[in-house]
Amino acid sequence: MIDARGLACPMPVLKVQQAVKKDNPDTLEVMVDNMTAVQNVTRFANNNGYQVSVKELEDEEYSLTLTRA
Repeated sequence: MIDARGLACPMPVLKVQQAVKKDNPDTLEVMVDNMTAVQNVTRFANNNGYQVSVKELEDEEYSLTLTRA
């Protein structure tokens, strides 16, 4: 699980990129706290063979679940 809350772009995407490169996970959960990060992480994930489901939590926090397609 990657907690990228409080990080400005492009840091959430870079953290996801590092995890994908290092561990090549089938599933990865990412926490972010702004819509720009949701969009950017989703774009990166889709371009790297993952499907993304987004769950909006409270206080503009989002949980993204990346699943290898």
